[in-house]
Amino acid sequence: MPGQVGPIANEQDGLLAYLAQMRYVIKLTAHGLTPEQLRATPSASPLSVGGLIKHCASTEEGWMTIVRGESQPADYQAYATNFRLADGESFDEVLARYDRVAEATEKTVNDIANLDHPVPIDHSVPWNPQDRDFWSLRWVLLHLIQETARHTGHADIVRESVDGGTAYPLMAAAEGWPETDWLKPWKPSV
Repeated sequence: MPGQVGPIANEQDGLLAYLAQMRYVIKLTAHGLTPEQLRATPSASPLSVGGLIKHCASTEEGWMTIVRGESQPADYQAYATNFRLADGESFDEVLARYDRVAEATEKTVNDIANLDHPVPIDHSVPWNPQDRDFWSLRWVLLHLIQETARHTGHADIVRESVDGGTAYPLMAAAEGWPETDWLKPWKPSV
């Protein structure tokens, strides 16, 4: 996938393309990391690259459950566990889950095909507006783009703290870009 979203045909296509780009970029922060590095928390926070990717998958899955009108238990205790890889949990499983979530999101949005589709607002949390009853599907997709981009920034910092890897050199390594005078693909330190 290139470093920029390509031309888009319409608003729905654009929202899905930008969400896909953010998913791709956060997954790139894990490129070449060992299982220990994926769990590493090298900053003042308890965030790890693997945990941030797991959280983004869980968040997107939760929102799409609401969009589809399926019941979702409000388990705020599980919220904290979604920011870390559990003992014995493989990162490959997390990536496979994120891919399934992405596929389900695209199917849901394409099946609904109405960005004004009403999505109920959870009034049990204080950060949601109490004077409105619905978000739109458009709002949910913009929120998921924002949420994934925010956590991609966190993952960038964690990744750089782990081994110095940064976004474009990681993308160059993952995609096999040729080395130039101004951009060298990331390589693992020996």
